[in-house]
Amino acid sequence: MGMDIQAKTVVQFEAEAVRIHGKPQVLLSASLFYFRIPRAYWKERMEQLKAFGYNSIDVYFPWNYHEREEGVWDFGGERDISAFLAEAAETGLWVVARPGPYICSEWDGGALPAYLFAKDMKLRDNDSSFLRSVASWFHRILPLLKAYQAGEGGTVIAVQLDNELDFYDCSDPAGYMTALRDMALAHGIAVPIFACAGQGGLPQASGFVDGVVPTCNFYPDNRDPDFESKVLHYRGLLADRGYPLLVTETNRAHYLLRRLLGCGAKLLGPYLQVSGTDFGFTNATNNWGKPLAFMTSDYDFGGMISPEGHIRQEAYEGRLLGRLLEAYGASLAAATVTSAEESAGIAIAGESEGVAGPYSLSLQGGGRLLFVTNLEDRDKEIALMDTQTGGRPFVLKGGRSLALPSQLPLASWGVQGVIASSTAELYMAKPLTGGAAIAFHTDGSGSIELKLEAGCFVETAENLTAEPNGGEALVLSFDGTEAASCKVRLAGGGELTLYVHGREAALYAEGPDERGAIRFGEPIRYEGAGEHPAIEYALSPVDAAKPLSDRESLDGKAASASRLETQGIYRGYAWYEASVKAGGTPVQGVLIRQASDVISLYADGDYVGTATPGGGSRYMPLSDPQPLQVGKLLARTEIWGHTNFDDPRLPALRLNAMKGMTGMAAIKAVRDLSRNWSVYRADKRELQEELTGDIDRSLWPIVSFGGWLSPDHPAFEYYSRSFAAADDADSWTLHFQGLQSHATVYVAGTDAKLIVNPFDPYIDITPYVQAGRQTLLTVFVERVLGLPAGRVLLYEGVEATDWSVAGAEEQKLAAAADEKRGQAVQAELPIALEPGATSWLYGNIVNSSGGAGWRVTVAGKGLKLTVMLEERIVGRLWLPSDDDRPVLTGGSPNSVYIPGAWLQDNKGKLRIWMEAVDRSNPGTLESISFQPVQC
Repeated sequence: MGMDIQAKTVVQFEAEAVRIHGKPQVLLSASLFYFRIPRAYWKERMEQLKAFGYNSIDVYFPWNYHEREEGVWDFGGERDISAFLAEAAETGLWVVARPGPYICSEWDGGALPAYLFAKDMKLRDNDSSFLRSVASWFHRILPLLKAYQAGEGGTVIAVQLDNELDFYDCSDPAGYMTALRDMALAHGIAVPIFACAGQGGLPQASGFVDGVVPTCNFYPDNRDPDFESKVLHYRGLLADRGYPLLVTETNRAHYLLRRLLGCGAKLLGPYLQVSGTDFGFTNATNNWGKPLAFMTSDYDFGGMISPEGHIRQEAYEGRLLGRLLEAYGASLAAATVTSAEESAGIAIAGESEGVAGPYSLSLQGGGRLLFVTNLEDRDKEIALMDTQTGGRPFVLKGGRSLALPSQLPLASWGVQGVIASSTAELYMAKPLTGGAAIAFHTDGSGSIELKLEAGCFVETAENLTAEPNGGEALVLSFDGTEAASCKVRLAGGGELTLYVHGREAALYAEGPDERGAIRFGEPIRYEGAGEHPAIEYALSPVDAAKPLSDRESLDGKAASASRLETQGIYRGYAWYEASVKAGGTPVQGVLIRQASDVISLYADGDYVGTATPGGGSRYMPLSDPQPLQVGKLLARTEIWGHTNFDDPRLPALRLNAMKGMTGMAAIKAVRDLSRNWSVYRADKRELQEELTGDIDRSLWPIVSFGGWLSPDHPAFEYYSRSFAAADDADSWTLHFQGLQSHATVYVAGTDAKLIVNPFDPYIDITPYVQAGRQTLLTVFVERVLGLPAGRVLLYEGVEATDWSVAGAEEQKLAAAADEKRGQAVQAELPIALEPGATSWLYGNIVNSSGGAGWRVTVAGKGLKLTVMLEERIVGRLWLPSDDDRPVLTGGSPNSVYIPGAWLQDNKGKLRIWMEAVDRSNPGTLESISFQPVQC
């Protein structure tokens, strides 16, 4: 299958090569996300990448970053896509553009605007309503990509549609991809269009639609011994359809990228080599926890470049690989995977256990590259056996992957002859007048065998020996303890200079220059400077039981709570206020319904606690049960971020999940219903409806819930019991605490069929219960041997009414901080806040002496912090807590980056919104330390 419906362009994806302007290229592509890096540093990051071996970048374009509210678009300032693409072109980097509409990227909602979640549509599917919304986004983003595509003044060489669709339950991938493809073509996209598979489902990801190239994302264990066989399987599938193997995402280790290169990959796309920051309310929540996780503002998976732009050691590995690709050039870019027949004579001798390979690429113009990888930490002495040259032993270091030349013609560098074999990796080569300079690196002793034309001779040899090996063959042997070199006078009078360096030296090599000389640099080091800005802090407490901003969105009072997105609140904070009429009965706690992301609850002004229910319900007990005299409940809600992944285990992990809550109830009684259930042992999974009604159960044994000892695996059991509903209640919720089985709840005399989710084990049975009456429950349980059924609790109480809601994003938070600034008093660290208390902390900062800003690290406990520089949120932190802190992942949970470019006139106002979220212990801010970012 080819690209026949797509115009021939300056970029072609062919089975064995990616060609740009007719020249084959291996694309070494790093993720570089303009939306996570201040605009002032876009060019710097691009130049860093290019300096360290990369020729391409891949970049997502988040829809919701540019459409903040429905119909309100922003492509200026930090969001100026045209400026970003222009700088990529100026830097000389190819761009792989990924405009979605869904991008994942651990970004709020995967970049889908939150207003979509309040509409009736099927996301990421062949749904007319969704596609109309997508068309509005594509109408704006695709013309920008067209303007900068290769051949029209820019360097965009490919456009991706959606992202890893095979992870999502799309009902019609072909129809969906066809619609997206047609939009792209209609907007003049002439470079190749592709769709990436996240878990290997090529048809599920691309629909195998004409004109949409399937690509692969691989995230293996770097030392998976079976990795190459998996990759080669997909390479074969793609080659059969006329497509190259393009790895659009993978791990950041160049060790793994070498393994992919040895399988014939033409695009090597390590994800997030350039780290960044989720400024503002752009973080996501996702399933990287148990299952819920909150993404940190610091977005850093340990790639080559830190969020503040510091170069890490892995960058030098990138430069080494980039130089190898440059040295071999078109011969490697158009190489083919050597067939099994052709590679039959190549084998590993010696300590081959735990060594992957050899995998062979046949280079265009002749010769091969043999890839061998040590999957263990222990060094291995091996030899590559070849029918033409035999094998010479060498040590393959632990955790090393090498690409070694075999029968490699020197003609591409202007020299007649062949590198017959080498135990050292060729990593740089430069044609010179009448000859060439070629550099190798080694971890120890080894040899290089050359076959040169008659009349050549060794002119000088330093730290190596040069011995004839019959005919015109020459073997150069070295011990690897010192840099070695050899100058061979060629028959035509020119000179071939060979260098052999230790691998550490090769990482920092510069050159060769015009004369073939190589010099060596040093790694960039960032010294721990003692510089610290002198900051005077001021503290202004805030009444935590009141909203920061005025009521909005709801017209007066409402009978029930509404999701925030239905009220036009898409990010930031929201405050729900409601009333309860619990009478004089002590309230035991509050049940919050279907709530997310962060809920801090106050009852009559007293702090109840902070919870992260993941879109489920949660019972929050009062520390001192008592009647609510005023009957006022306030829930401060923070949208940490919409999920970037679809996972059915928790309601908030569904891609269309909305935030906020659907209700609260003041719980006057917590009743343990775990005992005295009548049980019936069934022999099949199919529901027997007659067992769920009001039938004679007098002969059913009476046991605790889940307590029937059964030899069945799985066991199918019906548990039944009744309870008397209180006269003064109007809310009833079951809690299957600790359940690890499949369960379905039936209420006699009703159509209730309520499935229990073990990750959200609360079941609201209010619609099926009448106050003062008996209610008969039947629970059908499918129990797995050895797993507990837990306890059954009933929360009985009074529903909250008279709802209002207020919201605040960055601008309103900054305005609230300004309002309180005049009441602030000088404060010194450490600072302690009582449980549930909130406060603004103020400080004026100056830029670091180098002008590049600060990495700020916070120490303390039981605090959630929103850190603002002027009106921008630069980070959200959640310090270690004794209570319900979620899993925080993606980067540092206790530090933020303050960009120097955002400090106008080298100074700025720091404002920190502090929330004490532990229920029983004060929140403490022990210290704030500043580390200067070094240029």
